[in-house]
Amino acid sequence: MINFTFYSPTYFVFGKGTENEAGHYVKRFGGSKILIHYGGGSVVRSGLLDRVKASLDKENIKYIELGGVQPNPRSGLVYKGIDLCRQEGVDFILAVGGGSVIDSAKAIAAGVPYDGDFWDFFEGKPVEEALKIGTILTIAAAGSEGSGDSVITKEEGMLKRGAHGEALRPTFSILNPELTQTLPAYQTAAGATDIMAHVFERYFTNTKEVEITDRLCEAILLTMIKEVPRVIADPNNYEARANIMWAGMVAHNNLVGVGRVQDWASHALEHELSALYDVAHGAGLAVIVPAWMTYVMKHDINRFAQLAVRVWGVDMNFANPEETALEGINRFKQFLKSIGMPISFKELNAREEDIPLMVEKLGLGENRTLGNFVKLTARDAEQIYRLAL
Repeated sequence: MINFTFYSPTYFVFGKGTENEAGHYVKRFGGSKILIHYGGGSVVRSGLLDRVKASLDKENIKYIELGGVQPNPRSGLVYKGIDLCRQEGVDFILAVGGGSVIDSAKAIAAGVPYDGDFWDFFEGKPVEEALKIGTILTIAAAGSEGSGDSVITKEEGMLKRGAHGEALRPTFSILNPELTQTLPAYQTAAGATDIMAHVFERYFTNTKEVEITDRLCEAILLTMIKEVPRVIADPNNYEARANIMWAGMVAHNNLVGVGRVQDWASHALEHELSALYDVAHGAGLAVIVPAWMTYVMKHDINRFAQLAVRVWGVDMNFANPEETALEGINRFKQFLKSIGMPISFKELNAREEDIPLMVEKLGLGENRTLGNFVKLTARDAEQIYRLAL
């Protein structure tokens, strides 16, 4: 295990009806003029937005609104939000929605106090100052409600990039599993795939003797394998929704990733896919992650075999551990198919002829590679995309 620091300051409020306490927590954490940031019609149609406003009114908190966040959130709305917050003297942003809304809110929060282009943060500049953020989560997926990360797509060139900084961790996050019960099965499954991918990015490491975080990772994966089919079959299963919602947070606030070198190649490969085709991030990961696994498996067959045995219930073949490892990857693919996820480019309507463009946009030159478990070159990235066809 390597040295690490772990900082997770977010105050979590979990359970039924907790969105009605939003005003209380905004006031408690110092918000006086807030921006309510949200996506499309669902938060309006469901009455959630009205309930949030009522809770703010009860505490005499002034607010303005900015809707219109799209999946794979865009830079244009971020610029608009930054200008709006500066004009109106906003000191707190309340994100009501899923990971896309929260990521957009974080980008705005970072941009308001910054004397420069917020995109600098998405080209590697660390975020050291931001407006306070609160979240009301409606989709269990991205884990942005507890993380210091944000992913935004820049419309000019359709570049999908991430920013990081502890200042981006939400001040509080409200998690009511009831708010996820109306999600379509496809969106639920895509979110679940994102959660599992966040775990895999940490699980596949070259760091030795990390049993505690290995076991925490495996616990999240086992939970997803049990609970996701239950909510696909019965969308109103509150207890299963609750387990998935908390798993999503734990998978990405970095509790399961401390003390080990993480990978993150699969996410980078998928970002080019969803930037180009505007597919759901989780669906893109369902295609990319198994292809990445197949390509890098021989780097550490025993780690893949360990996953297969501990998580997928494969019997260990001590004479041929590669067979065990491959069966684990196969069972993961079968699980993805069983919950309605695509596992090939064809199912996403992605085209083989676009692979060179995606590789080019990764920006892998002579001295730049992708990931840490296996450091991928541009040629490696191309081969993984082709495995996903």
